[in-house]
Amino acid sequence: MNDPTALDITDAAAALAAGAFSAQDLLRAYLARIAQYEDGLNCFITLLAEPALEQARAADTRRAKGQCLSPLDGIPIALKDNIDLAGVATTNGMAKLRTPEKDSAVAQRLRQAGAVIIGKANMHEGALGATTNNHHHGACHNPWRPGYTPGGSSGGSAAAVAARLCAGALGTDTMGSVRLPAAYCGLAGLKPTYGLISTRGVVPLSYGLDHVGPICRSARDLSLLLGVLAGYDPESVESIHPHRALRAGRADLADLAGLRFAVPLGPSAVPCATGIWEDFEGHAANLRQQGAVQVDLRLANPDPTGSRLAGLLISEAEAGYALGAELQSHPGDFSDDFRKMLDYGRNAAAHRLVAAQRRLQAVGHEVRKLFDQVDLLLLPTAAQAAFPFAQPAPANQADFTQWANHGGCPALSLPCGLSPDGMPLGLQLIGRPLADGRLLALGEAIAPLLPRLQPPKL
Repeated sequence: MNDPTALDITDAAAALAAGAFSAQDLLRAYLARIAQYEDGLNCFITLLAEPALEQARAADTRRAKGQCLSPLDGIPIALKDNIDLAGVATTNGMAKLRTPEKDSAVAQRLRQAGAVIIGKANMHEGALGATTNNHHHGACHNPWRPGYTPGGSSGGSAAAVAARLCAGALGTDTMGSVRLPAAYCGLAGLKPTYGLISTRGVVPLSYGLDHVGPICRSARDLSLLLGVLAGYDPESVESIHPHRALRAGRADLADLAGLRFAVPLGPSAVPCATGIWEDFEGHAANLRQQGAVQVDLRLANPDPTGSRLAGLLISEAEAGYALGAELQSHPGDFSDDFRKMLDYGRNAAAHRLVAAQRRLQAVGHEVRKLFDQVDLLLLPTAAQAAFPFAQPAPANQADFTQWANHGGCPALSLPCGLSPDGMPLGLQLIGRPLADGRLLALGEAIAPLLPRLQPPKL
């Protein structure tokens, strides 16, 4: 194998099992690409090359003894830098925050599976934004085009996977922060059912909207990672038992005939950049040609701007509460913009917070009710492709993604083609809560119908 970084996680795991290369070979190939491209991309806040080499050697030793821990054993994975890794600084995209003594729940699960943790990825400060133009650690660039955002807030995670600086990465998603960077960077990204993956050891943005999710090159890779990451955590308030969530039902979804799907929002609700809605309508038509049934079903009273602003207010208030001690003791660790957002949330009147919370609960209920009539909701991931840092960030970036967070539903973004300007686009699939396995199986069935993107040329 000339370049093992060209493989997705599933194929790399098979190649490791077959002895085509070692975990150390695989890691060194990724580290060589980091040495070549990281300075221009700025994907990592902390690179963990030496600890990763120790983990790769341990993976090779286990494999030689026939004691492989999982398909992830020896696979290099990055963590967004709001996810704790014992003994390594968690910045949360700020100047500094904490050096944890314990791993987060997801880091524990990755270690138990033998994954090699290669570094902590750049992110939008405090996870409260969608550009990853970071005041403290510098802008992370989209591997498809220098000077363009990789999205956010998990921008470094997505950029590192797209540039083949790691095999996969974890991000967090409060109103779209896994799916947006996945779409902007031509990748697959999953926001799971609320509570399915523990957020213990993750710096909070919004307690009721935060999710941890993987970013990979394929839906099948997401399934592999979800199988490792999902599980009940008795130390996590929001954690739920997986129960049936991971049942894939692939046999029933091998062909798409009879699948019932709806498009719950139209372009009048969320104005799109040129080519976005046209591309999306082509994918919906392809599903119908495969025998899927499009049901004429819309959200009854959609107000994307109002729902997004309610989610933003709740996030500002809850993050202000979670980071209150640091705000008081080390205000200089926060950029002016981030500090102002948190202060705004902390000072919001109680009746405004209650109204925003009730609004999100009502919206979530309305989203979940749609699944009484359909199996799947289909939307673009974003109303635009990645844009240059020099351009103001569109206010509506999360207008298609936020609904899954409000409803606690699993949602998947798949790469689905290029914009007229040549930047990646994402197709979003939203499933009913606790049907994550079925959603990913649908993603695997739909992926062959979508244009196959070549990796960006760096």
